Amino acid sequence: MLALLETLLDSLGDSNLVALFGLLGGIILGLAARVGRFCTLGAIEDLLYGGSDLRMRMWILAIGASIVGSFALIGGGALEAETSFYFSIRWMPVASILGGLMFGYGMALSGNCGYGAIARLGGGDLRSFVIVLVMGVSAYVVLAGPLAPFRNWIFPQIDVTSPVPPGIAHYIGNWTGMSVAPIGITIGVLMMIGALWSSELRQDKGALFWSLMVAVAVISGWAGSQWVATNGFDGLQVVSHSFSAPVGETILFAMNGSVRPLSFAVGSVAGVWLGAFAGSMFKGHFRWEACEDPRELRRQIVGAIIMGAGAILAIGCTVGQGITAFSLLAISAPVTFLSIFAGAALGLRQLIEGFQPAE
Repeated sequence: MLALLETLLDSLGDSNLVALFGLLGGIILGLAARVGRFCTLGAIEDLLYGGSDLRMRMWILAIGASIVGSFALIGGGALEAETSFYFSIRWMPVASILGGLMFGYGMALSGNCGYGAIARLGGGDLRSFVIVLVMGVSAYVVLAGPLAPFRNWIFPQIDVTSPVPPGIAHYIGNWTGMSVAPIGITIGVLMMIGALWSSELRQDKGALFWSLMVAVAVISGWAGSQWVATNGFDGLQVVSHSFSAPVGETILFAMNGSVRPLSFAVGSVAGVWLGAFAGSMFKGHFRWEACEDPRELRRQIVGAIIMGAGAILAIGCTVGQGITAFSLLAISAPVTFLSIFAGAALGLRQLIEGFQPAE
């Protein structure tokens, strides 16, 4: 396996190889969305209005398995979590909460998060094409466009200088003197046990499989990008899957790829689309859909704008913070995830019930 990776590194180069890792993991995530019905907004809606917690437990199981795998990599020396973006920037609680609320609310208005919109686009939903484009542009307007100075003035991204990264397991390890790997693995196992406490999930083999495959995608992203960063020559950052700024990065690559190298982000976004397309064809669900109601399209565009901006403030989306950052037990992850849940709950209530008080 190592010989194959070394051959690929020599022939493809750092950027192309790390993009290949992103592509393969993205394909898995796309299949999970279309075949396994793995969806954050769907999980929240099922929990609040559908009387089912199955898909929310799938999400928790994926988080727990991602934590176990990531900390196993850390313990084995195959992942330097301290070099990841989530541990290199000082945590800003207000940004996590505000950005998470914005993202969740925008997600409810749009009917999908960035990951879900790409997956639906792979199934032929042209409304999602608009959501993906608007969200990607909105994210980059706040990240590096006209609103970037304002964002940086309110929420300056300051490098972490403390020897202890802003991670739950790292804080516990610093307090107790224990190694972070067993701490993280223990927390991950406990989350998996909590998710599997439901007999419905234990008996649903498809839900179990796709939850674990989502974890495999995130873990493989960490392992692959770390291997390239360690053995390559370009000094690429260690990353895994996220679908906020990477959507904007993919749009930029589509416009001027002749002067931009490929990246993990571009491979990941393309992989989700390919996996979702394959999954929808396999299930026989592919069909072209468009929006016939201008008011619905307007709501989705507004939601995508809010969602893209919120993701940049929170430094991640439902996948970026909700699974990828969570896999390292970054302190920002549970705060952002709960904020996204609250924002989505507010948006769903507005759409389904309105804001009129109950009689």
